[in-house]
Amino acid sequence: MPLERFNKSEALSLGVELELQLVNTHDYDLAPYAEDMLRLMAHTPLPGSVVPEMTSSMIEISTGICHSAKDVIAQLTPIRDALVKNADKLNIAVVGGGTHAFQQWHERRIYDKPRFRELSELYGYLSKQFTIFGQHVHIGCPDADAALLMLHRMSRYIPHFIALSASSPFVQGQDTQFDSARLNSVFAFPLSGRAPFALTWKEFEAYFERMTRTGVVRSMKDFYWDIRPKPEFGTIEIRVFDTPLTVERAAELAGYVQSLAAWFLQEQPFTPSEDDYLVYSYNRFQACRFGLDAVYVDPASGEHMPLREHILMTMTQLEWHSEALNATEALDRLRADVDASQNDARWLRERQGKERLLAEVVRQSARRFRGAV
Repeated sequence: MPLERFNKSEALSLGVELELQLVNTHDYDLAPYAEDMLRLMAHTPLPGSVVPEMTSSMIEISTGICHSAKDVIAQLTPIRDALVKNADKLNIAVVGGGTHAFQQWHERRIYDKPRFRELSELYGYLSKQFTIFGQHVHIGCPDADAALLMLHRMSRYIPHFIALSASSPFVQGQDTQFDSARLNSVFAFPLSGRAPFALTWKEFEAYFERMTRTGVVRSMKDFYWDIRPKPEFGTIEIRVFDTPLTVERAAELAGYVQSLAAWFLQEQPFTPSEDDYLVYSYNRFQACRFGLDAVYVDPASGEHMPLREHILMTMTQLEWHSEALNATEALDRLRADVDASQNDARWLRERQGKERLLAEVVRQSARRFRGAV
């Protein structure tokens, strides 16, 4: 199957997808209510969409095309409110976060959809372990070559995205000592990691053709890269974010991505190279493990610095662009949390330190998602 043509999109347009947890309100474990939730949501006219995910305790919501972080929150808020209302009817709750704190993967059920059944047959137990929850951000690109250049420039900032969104410190009842343990499950898949270094669509088409000849790949959906092109939308899709605990944080992260993209398009601040990837895995690991307390290695200079400092320095560089995009408030809120060394992983650990009961942490997370705390 040939690679589809890269469609036109409006440069810097946004789209956001959020994978969400469905939990019961008895012990706050995951609950297989995706089909019921989708049935109820089908009766509510909303922007974007609500669709099933790999296992039946997950759903994915998405916005339509947005033009700013404020557009994103304007679309996510009514979807969130409808989810909460319908969850109440089912005596369940909707929760953000990159992992459920104590669910057991072997208890999960694969959602009855042909692609999910096919993936389950291919990947075995990894499919149920893929009951993890991420935010994906699409950013519109003016053309296919610009999309690849954008993709490789964004790769330097993958540690920022991981640390700012990290919300998965607990797995199967244990503190993993990672801020983002979710990504460890993603890395188990053979076609995960980074995209190949190609700066023209012609080069990328040649790579895709070679991969399809092997029989390993049939479409772009088979790649679980941290960032991948989405030719049908005319975007690149950033996939390393944990799902935040609130839709407000999801919109703020989208505003940060859009501000970076504007900086790249309008100022062309650097030319990416294959050497950028010499420290890519190290930087990504540091951000997953330590969050905002990570060390960041600058791929151009080799300088080591606190990731927190690199994020704050970058936000200062983006001020003019964020102002032009009406994203100043979004970046200010992110900056305040970076200054305070606060992300969702730390909030979850603080709640567990106080409550000593993960079910109560999940309950409070559900209240936070619905805007009650």
